[in-house]
Amino acid sequence: MDGTAIIIILAIAGVASVLLFALKGLLDQVPDVIDSAGRARDSWQRFRQPPRDDDQEPPMAA
Repeated sequence: MDGTAIIIILAIAGVASVLLFALKGLLDQVPDVIDSAGRARDSWQRFRQPPRDDDQEPPMAA
């Protein structure tokens, strides 16, 4: 019975270790995802509203 308890404790510790490692990997990717989302949003806004060239004069009315 004592051997079984030790195996169960080691198994729980192993599962917790794997879960923490996976969570750390996921959290390490969050800043890159946020940066990519910001770049995608900026590109979409530039696509939807191209910058106006203020150096050109508006066309004259006829």
